[in-house]
Amino acid sequence: MHEIEPYSAWLDPFSPFFGAHHDPYLCRNVVYNYYIHPAWDEVGSTTLYVKLLYAGYPDHFAIIELIGEWNDTLYNDIMFLTRNLLEPLMERGINRFALVGENILNFHAGDDDYYQELSDNLEDGWIACINFRQHVRSEFQRSNLDYYLLFGGGLDQLSWRRLKPLDLMKIIDALVTKRLSN
Repeated sequence: MHEIEPYSAWLDPFSPFFGAHHDPYLCRNVVYNYYIHPAWDEVGSTTLYVKLLYAGYPDHFAIIELIGEWNDTLYNDIMFLTRNLLEPLMERGINRFALVGENILNFHAGDDDYYQELSDNLEDGWIACINFRQHVRSEFQRSNLDYYLLFGGGLDQLSWRRLKPLDLMKIIDALVTKRLSN
């Protein structure tokens, strides 16, 4: 796992993590007792790490890559993600989020209180889950998080690294608009 680096072509200079020193040779964070690449940022969870790839403030859109285990049962990871990353971005006007989850290995649901609060605070915004693994999407659905998170369908097949951030935003926005209008 220490060789899985976050995508770095779009890094945002207004990120709460921008400028954080990452020793390129010292892996210090672990998921399942495996070290992860030192470029991943901490949000307060012991199992979920992030990289804010892009925040288009004029377009109210952010792209965040995730790695690890998303565990709301034991660690309330949605609280850490919301309080330490999403809310600071929301204060700057972001209300549409793309969460890239191809490196999320597992999901354990807890209550949906933080999801409901987050959804209420997004106003006309949304959270789209991109390329999450099938078993993670199934757990989202079993936990009724499809009320708060958009996932599945065309959101599972995006070759997002080949796109520019605004082009990716347009594709996701079209998919979300189509889904919300049905």
